[in-house]
Parts: sequence; structure tokens; C-alpha cells
Amino acid sequence: MARYHGNIGFGIQRVTAPGVFREEIVERSYYGDISTNIRSFENGTGLNDNLQIQNTISIVADAFAYQNFHTMRWIEFMGSKWKVRRVEVQRPRLILSIGDVYNDQQIQTGFSPGTC
Repeated sequence: MARYHGNIGFGIQRVTAPGVFREEIVERSYYGDISTNIRSFENGTGLNDNLQIQNTISIVADAFAYQNFHTMRWIEFMGSKWKVRRVEVQRPRLILSIGDVYNDQQIQTGFSPGTC
């Protein structure tokens, strides 16, 4: 069983104005074990197939993770962020199933309209 250490992103809802909520990503670092390590390609709508991994990572959870496991959005693995598909609570651990690449909405592309 391989070891794991990396960040997990939690999507915490914050009030920005009365009646207005915004999701803020909070990163926390965790240790654990990689239980399964599977890679596959899925036919996509584009030219290339989509890479998916069906990995299971078991992390040693703290109180924050137990209280907010339902808000887990992504996990860092092998240099990329991956979507957390499923979380199973097995105290003192959380078992995370991951899949597709997580597309961060805050990535700056350097493209500005009207510069073409």
C-alpha cells in the first residue's frame, strides 16, 4: 500500500452580502494511504479521450474533515487536482474515491476579449 500526503480543497459557503453566498475553497493538508490505483480513458465529446482515475485514498481525518466531508471538492494527487466523487466515513479515516480532473474556475488564461 502506497502512502499519500497532499492537500484537499473544501468548498465552504461564506456570506458576502445579506442573502448572497459565495463558495470559498479552503485547503487543508492530510496524510493517508492509497488503497487502489486504476487509470482509464473515457470517450469524450472532443478529439481526445478523457483521462479518469478510479483511485481510493484513505486519509487520517481531523475534526474539520469530519465536520466538512460533504464539502470536499478536490484532492491533489500526482501533481494535479482531481474531483472527489465519494466520501465514506470509517473512523478514524475518510475513504475518498476520486475520478475526473478538477477544473479550477479561478485559473487565469491570459486571454482578454478584444485582443484578437
